Amino acid sequence: QVQLVESGGGLVQAGGSLRLSCVASGRTFTRYAMGWFRQAPGKEREFVARWSGGATYYVDSVKGRFTVSGDNAKNTLYLQMNGLKPEDTAVYYCALQPPGSVSYVYWGQGTQVAVSS
Repeated sequence: QVQLVESGGGLVQAGGSLRLSCVASGRTFTRYAMGWFRQAPGKEREFVARWSGGATYYVDSVKGRFTVSGDNAKNTLYLQMNGLKPEDTAVYYCALQPPGSVSYVYWGQGTQVAVSS
Protein backbone atom coordinates (compact mmCIF):
# COMPACT_ATOMS: atom_id res chain seq x y z
CA GLN A 1 0.00 0.00 0.00
CA VAL A 2 0.97 3.59 -0.59
CA GLN A 3 -0.13 6.53 1.51
CA LEU A 4 -0.21 10.02 0.02
CA VAL A 5 -0.51 13.09 2.21
CA GLU A 6 -1.00 16.56 0.72
CA SER A 7 -0.27 19.83 2.45
CA GLY A 8 0.18 23.49 1.64
CA GLY A 9 -3.36 24.52 0.83
CA GLY A 10 -4.94 27.66 2.21
CA LEU A 11 -6.66 30.94 1.47
CA VAL A 12 -4.92 33.41 -0.81
CA GLN A 13 -5.87 36.52 -2.75
CA ALA A 14 -6.06 36.50 -6.50
CA GLY A 15 -2.59 36.85 -7.98
CA GLY A 16 -0.99 35.16 -5.01
CA SER A 17 0.98 31.94 -4.77
CA LEU A 18 0.85 28.65 -2.95
CA ARG A 19 3.06 25.58 -2.97
CA LEU A 20 1.42 22.21 -2.47
CA SER A 21 3.36 19.16 -1.34
CA CYS A 22 2.48 15.48 -1.50
CA VAL A 23 4.52 12.98 0.46
CA ALA A 24 4.33 9.30 -0.45
CA SER A 25 5.03 6.59 2.11
CA GLY A 26 4.63 2.87 2.38
CA ARG A 27 5.44 0.76 -0.62
CA THR A 28 7.91 2.47 -2.91
CA PHE A 29 8.53 2.10 -6.62
CA THR A 30 11.63 2.77 -8.58
CA ARG A 31 9.70 4.40 -11.38
CA TYR A 32 6.24 5.85 -11.23
CA ALA A 33 4.18 8.79 -12.31
CA MET A 34 2.33 11.19 -10.09
CA GLY A 35 -0.28 13.75 -10.77
CA TRP A 36 -2.30 16.59 -9.33
CA PHE A 37 -6.03 16.79 -9.73
CA ARG A 38 -8.62 19.19 -8.38
CA GLN A 39 -12.32 19.24 -7.72
CA ALA A 40 -14.31 22.41 -7.33
CA PRO A 41 -17.72 22.45 -5.63
CA GLY A 42 -20.37 21.05 -7.93
CA LYS A 43 -17.85 20.06 -10.58
CA GLU A 44 -16.14 16.87 -11.60
CA ARG A 45 -12.58 16.18 -10.67
CA GLU A 46 -10.17 17.40 -13.32
CA PHE A 47 -6.57 16.75 -14.20
CA VAL A 48 -4.16 19.57 -13.38
CA ALA A 49 -0.60 18.35 -13.86
CA ARG A 50 1.51 15.24 -14.20
CA TRP A 51 5.12 14.43 -13.36
CA SER A 52 6.73 11.35 -14.83
CA GLY A 53 10.48 10.85 -14.72
CA GLY A 54 11.03 14.55 -15.10
CA ALA A 55 8.53 14.97 -17.94
CA THR A 56 5.67 17.30 -17.09
CA TYR A 57 2.21 17.84 -18.48
CA TYR A 58 -0.42 20.46 -17.66
CA VAL A 59 -4.01 21.25 -18.35
CA ASP A 60 -4.20 24.32 -20.57
CA SER A 61 -5.80 26.49 -17.91
CA VAL A 62 -2.74 26.36 -15.65
CA LYS A 63 0.08 26.42 -18.20
CA GLY A 64 2.51 29.22 -17.46
CA ARG A 65 1.20 29.60 -13.91
CA PHE A 66 1.69 26.20 -12.24
CA THR A 67 4.84 24.12 -12.07
CA VAL A 68 4.92 20.47 -11.04
CA SER A 69 8.10 18.89 -9.78
CA GLY A 70 9.20 15.82 -7.91
CA ASP A 71 11.93 14.75 -5.53
CA ASN A 72 12.45 11.01 -5.73
CA ALA A 73 14.81 11.00 -2.75
CA LYS A 74 12.10 12.52 -0.59
CA ASN A 75 9.20 10.70 -2.29
CA THR A 76 7.58 14.10 -2.62
CA LEU A 77 5.63 15.78 -5.36
CA TYR A 78 5.20 19.54 -5.49
CA LEU A 79 2.87 21.94 -7.23
CA GLN A 80 3.98 25.56 -7.30
CA MET A 81 0.97 27.70 -8.09
CA ASN A 82 1.53 31.32 -9.11
CA GLY A 83 -0.88 33.89 -10.42
CA LEU A 84 -3.78 32.18 -8.70
CA LYS A 85 -7.28 32.98 -9.88
CA PRO A 86 -10.65 32.52 -8.14
CA GLU A 87 -11.42 29.72 -10.60
CA ASP A 88 -8.48 27.76 -9.17
CA THR A 89 -10.46 27.33 -5.95
CA ALA A 90 -10.85 23.59 -5.35
CA VAL A 91 -9.73 20.66 -3.30
CA TYR A 92 -6.42 19.51 -4.75
CA TYR A 93 -5.49 15.84 -4.73
CA CYS A 94 -2.28 14.07 -5.58
CA ALA A 95 -2.27 10.61 -7.08
CA LEU A 96 0.27 7.95 -7.95
CA GLN A 97 0.32 5.68 -10.97
CA PRO A 98 2.43 2.58 -10.26
CA PRO A 99 4.59 0.97 -12.94
CA GLY A 100 2.53 -1.14 -15.29
CA SER A 101 -0.72 0.53 -14.32
CA VAL A 102 -2.79 2.45 -16.86
CA SER A 103 -4.39 4.60 -14.22
CA TYR A 104 -3.74 6.36 -10.96
CA VAL A 105 -4.21 3.85 -8.19
CA TYR A 106 -3.37 5.70 -5.00
CA TRP A 107 -4.91 8.99 -3.93
CA GLY A 108 -4.37 11.46 -1.14
CA GLN A 109 -7.09 12.96 1.02
CA GLY A 110 -6.84 16.38 -0.59
CA THR A 111 -5.96 19.89 0.50
CA GLN A 112 -8.22 22.90 0.12
CA VAL A 113 -7.16 25.88 -1.95
CA ALA A 114 -9.34 28.99 -1.87
CA VAL A 115 -8.60 32.07 -3.95
CA SER A 116 -10.45 35.28 -3.15
CA SER A 117 -11.09 37.99 -5.72
